[in-house]
Amino acid sequence: MRYLKYLCFVFILIFPVKAYLQQSDYLKDFDDDIRGKYGLRIMFYNLENFFDTRNDSISLDDDYTSFGLKHWGREKYNAKLNNTYKVIASVGGWEPPEIIGVCEVENKWVVSEIASGTPLRKFNYRYIHYDSPDPRGIDVAMLYRPDKFTPVFHQPVRIVFPFDTASRTRDILYVKGLTTTKDTLHIFVNHFPSKFGGAMISIPKRNFVAGLLRSKVDSILTAIPEANIIIMGDFNDEPMDESIHIKLNAKCDTADVKERNLYNLMCKLKNTEKIGSNKFREQWSLIDQMIVSASLAKNKQKWHVNNYRAYIFKADYLLQADETYMGVRTFRTYTGPRYTGGYSDHLPVYMDLVYEQ
Repeated sequence: MRYLKYLCFVFILIFPVKAYLQQSDYLKDFDDDIRGKYGLRIMFYNLENFFDTRNDSISLDDDYTSFGLKHWGREKYNAKLNNTYKVIASVGGWEPPEIIGVCEVENKWVVSEIASGTPLRKFNYRYIHYDSPDPRGIDVAMLYRPDKFTPVFHQPVRIVFPFDTASRTRDILYVKGLTTTKDTLHIFVNHFPSKFGGAMISIPKRNFVAGLLRSKVDSILTAIPEANIIIMGDFNDEPMDESIHIKLNAKCDTADVKERNLYNLMCKLKNTEKIGSNKFREQWSLIDQMIVSASLAKNKQKWHVNNYRAYIFKADYLLQADETYMGVRTFRTYTGPRYTGGYSDHLPVYMDLVYEQ
C-alpha cells in the first residue's frame, strides 16, 4: 500500500514535472529515490515576493494588489501558487520534501495556500509562521510533513539593531522537533538583511544577525554538544563573507570535524558549480545556504548529511537565456515591471539527512 500511494503521487502530481527534470543538463546528480521510513529531504526556497492580493494597511505591499503597479490579481497569484507547488514537487523527486524553509512570503494565508491549496494537500503538510516587523511585510516560514517530523517547540527570534533601533527586518524562525526515530532536530530558517542601499553599508546588519544566530546555536551546543542543528536561508552573503565565515563561524573544511563547530555545506559548490542560487547582473552567487552542526557533518551519530553536501536545484524550467549578461538567469515572476510568469529570482537549495542503524 505504501508503494501504491507513492505510485499514485508520481502519476497524478509528479509526472508533469518529471518531464522537466529529464530534460535538464544540470541535474545529473539529482537523487529522486524514495527516501524510505527515516530519510529527510530538507529544502530552502526564496519565493521572491509571494504576496496575496489584498492590501495590508500596515505594510508596503501596495504594488502587489490588483490596483498596484504590478496589477497583482488572482490569476497571477494562482499562477505563482502553481509554480511554487511545481518546484517543491520537483525538488522532492518521487516524494515531496519532508521539511521546507521559505522566505519572502507575505503572511500565514500564503503559506497555508501552499500547504493546502495545491496538490501538496495529499501529504497533509503543516506549517509554522510568525508575522515579522519587516516593512514590506515579508516573512520566513517552514512547512513540514507530520508523518516525518513533529515540532515540539517553535518561536521567532526578533532582530533589534542596537546601532539602528528604527530599522526592521525579518525574524529568525527557530523550530525544535522530533524525527520518526525520536531524535531531536534544531532548525533555524533565516532571511538576512539585504544589500539594498549598498553592500558595505548593510554589512553591520548582516554581521549582527549572524552573531545573534551564533549565540542561539551556542546556547544549544552548551547544553547538548552533539545537538543536530540545521541552519538554512537566504543570507545575502556568500560562504566566505564576514557574516557567515567569521560571525556565524560556519567552517568550510569538514576534514577535521570538531565538537561545537558549524559546517557550511555550500562551500564545495563554490568552485564546482557553473551557477549559484541567485544572479545579479552578470554575477552568480551562493547566498542561499545549508549549514549544519558537527554531529550532522560527519557520521558521528546515526543521523548525518548524505554525501556530506548540499545541492542547488537547477532544472531547466527555472532558467532562461540572459540576453543582457550572457549565459542563463533565473526565470522570475517579474523582470523589472514586466510580468513574465516565472518562478523566483532564486534557485532552491536542498540536502538529504539519512539515518543508518
